[in-house]
Amino acid sequence: MEPAVPLSRRAMIGTLAASAAAAVLHPLSALVPTSPITKPIPSSGERLPIVGLGSWITFNVGDDPELRDECAAVMRAFFRNGGRMIDSSPMYGSAQAVIGHGLTQLDRPSALFSADKVWISSGSRGPHQIEESRAHWGIRRFDLLQVHNLLAWEDHLPALLRMKAAGRVRYVGITTSEGRRHEEIERIMATQPIDFVQVTYNVLDRQIETRILPLAQERGIAVIANRPFRQGELIREVERHQLPAWASEIGARNWAQFLLKFIVSHPAVTCAVPATSQVAHVVENMGAATGPLPDAVMRRRIAAHVAGL
Repeated sequence: MEPAVPLSRRAMIGTLAASAAAAVLHPLSALVPTSPITKPIPSSGERLPIVGLGSWITFNVGDDPELRDECAAVMRAFFRNGGRMIDSSPMYGSAQAVIGHGLTQLDRPSALFSADKVWISSGSRGPHQIEESRAHWGIRRFDLLQVHNLLAWEDHLPALLRMKAAGRVRYVGITTSEGRRHEEIERIMATQPIDFVQVTYNVLDRQIETRILPLAQERGIAVIANRPFRQGELIREVERHQLPAWASEIGARNWAQFLLKFIVSHPAVTCAVPATSQVAHVVENMGAATGPLPDAVMRRRIAAHVAGL
């Protein structure tokens, strides 16, 4: 059998450029969505597609109308392929306003699961920041609000829990990235009634497998995996190599799907949130939410293969 030929994340861009431009001009309702794999949020049973959309860096495009429309095209492709969760933060520059621009162009898709964060050192100013974020998105309320990088979490988390009790947000969570403050994350998970925890997890950054992921399963907390490609560094590294032929056993047609399937196949992981500004990339990423997922044996094989490259 001939070895699988890897598809570069750049290879699809040319062929999809025309469809990206056309996507902005047509209503979302005219497009037929796919049905991605979903997992339940443990605290409610509501199901989410296992691949979401991040906005860090990629959606921070300021007021440039062309770049904003490109981000809207990414969002359109995301929803068209069955996506729901879009994740952002006040930390991400203009990303929230760019998301709002895209949602307006797409006539406010009902599928949206809006995830944002509070990120301010003053507990008393948290509610004002959240309201500013909500106005940027142009939505009635957020589905999920998280304390970003645990900043002033002792003040913000009780406030978010009060908002949830009042019906002003549906879910509450905490976040960290790049392996920071894991012990504190664990303490909060063990003692606070949170619905979500967002942490860094990918085939090379696996520290959370030891304690955080088992604790999430024990406590019934949904897990969002950030930095699945190490801000693109991991993709650029593995694309120097050929995708193994056995990737076809899990339906992975490219490195992005290969790496994402490793993440979302962990039983404790609910959703991964890769960020991109390219329609071609979001289509690739959403492909990881279709077809078979790796079992435990295949996950070990994937990890060993990438570690050996």
